[in-house]
Amino acid sequence: MIAAGTANLDPLRKADVDLFANHCPETPELLRVFRTMVNTLFPVARGAVDSTAQRWEEQAEAIRRDNGFDPVQHEALREDLQRGRIGLARNRLPVDLDVGDVDDADLIAAHDHDRIPRSAVEAGEAMIRRGEVAVVSLAAGVGSRWTTGAGVVKAINPFVTLGGVHRSFLELHLAKTRAVQEALDVRIPHIVTTSYLTHDAIERHLANTQNYGHDGPVHLSRGQSIGQRLIPMTRDLSFLWEESTHETLDENKQKVREAGRRAILEWALARGEGSDYTDNLPAQRFNPPGHFYEVPNLLRNGLLARILVDHPNLKWLMVHNIDTLGATVDPGVLGLAAEAGATLSFEVIPRRIDDRGGGLAKVAGRLRLLEGLAQPREETEFGLRYYSSMTTWVRIDGLLQTLHLTRDDLGRSPEKVAAAVRALAARVPTYVTIKDVKRRWGHGQEDVFPVAQFEKLWGDLTSLRDLPCSFLAVGRRRGQQLKDAAQLDGWATDGSRDYIESLCAFSR
Repeated sequence: MIAAGTANLDPLRKADVDLFANHCPETPELLRVFRTMVNTLFPVARGAVDSTAQRWEEQAEAIRRDNGFDPVQHEALREDLQRGRIGLARNRLPVDLDVGDVDDADLIAAHDHDRIPRSAVEAGEAMIRRGEVAVVSLAAGVGSRWTTGAGVVKAINPFVTLGGVHRSFLELHLAKTRAVQEALDVRIPHIVTTSYLTHDAIERHLANTQNYGHDGPVHLSRGQSIGQRLIPMTRDLSFLWEESTHETLDENKQKVREAGRRAILEWALARGEGSDYTDNLPAQRFNPPGHFYEVPNLLRNGLLARILVDHPNLKWLMVHNIDTLGATVDPGVLGLAAEAGATLSFEVIPRRIDDRGGGLAKVAGRLRLLEGLAQPREETEFGLRYYSSMTTWVRIDGLLQTLHLTRDDLGRSPEKVAAAVRALAARVPTYVTIKDVKRRWGHGQEDVFPVAQFEKLWGDLTSLRDLPCSFLAVGRRRGQQLKDAAQLDGWATDGSRDYIESLCAFSR
């Protein structure tokens, strides 16, 4: 119409356009018509669409290649999902399983530092001085909970002012390592695990800040495990909607909700349940597959082998979440972990009402960490007095023995290492979760589609009967996590902020 002009336009068509332009009360409707006109006047050539799709697929393949995508494991998990062996309804343990709280006598008491035996403290100090300990900070996540949805690299997100400087999570952890180094006159390797979402940003930031002035060895462990998101199964979507809490709507709004859900189910069927999710930007097609893989990644990417060459006395890894600010190389806690003789020693803290998720439980008479996804009932976690801080003391040789590997295998047999990690992963549960992913298209429009992804969690290693585990009950300030920015006020006023500052030795 615009190209032909309006001289020969039918008077009734002119009247329709005039009426719409001057009386349409909905601005979004005007915007929709405008977008349609622009798309009609300036259509995108099919060749350009194909070129974009090809470029996206090349980028996606680069992500798979650089981050250790395992097609064998992916296809096995896809088959399990499609055959119903795993799924949302199967994440939980059976409701008739005996799940109860633990006895204090089952734990190693480490919550009162003054009461830790002097022999344990001295043993821990001796191990640190001999170079037997390294720190592993888990920084693969983008902190969507911290920002209530927006993606950031949480590890390098400045969030608190200490010593007159606005500091990030990672800077605090390096400052704690520096304080232990200065106190015991030793160099402690500090490893930061990353993913395809965080590696480049953390690498640039550490280079620009010269590791925040930290003078000890700092290593980045790039993720070597990545998950490909899938089109969800309709049975999982139906289960999610039935189980999720939601308000009761009036009749018309309820009809809209049900129509939207029917459209999603039809979309999943049309795309193919359990097929790879590819209709989006390459970065949106993948997900970090859970913190189970963070320590095995050290083996797969060769970093642990290189560190063992530089530090042949290394025997222990202290693994902790980036938001567990009180975790530090405490000689007394290390000494107690060594005395326990276990391969993995997990730290737990007294639970508070806002601690949601995994806890320490006695399941069928055996101690293990029970992840939130696996709890048979929603109220189960409220009966568990101890919350998992995720901080773990890992005896390196014990873990290698569980994997049927030796130290020599790490640098010489990457195929054997990959197979060993895959075999261990097959022994722990696979959780299926549904995530909403935005897809932007056209002139600013966006759709939100649910996708399925697989996750394996570190705490589930405690379910393996042939893997010796112990549990350390530590103080609240050592194990408290900052998952939500709303926790900052309480953290700053209950003494936790000052406690963390007392553990640090800042270079600026």
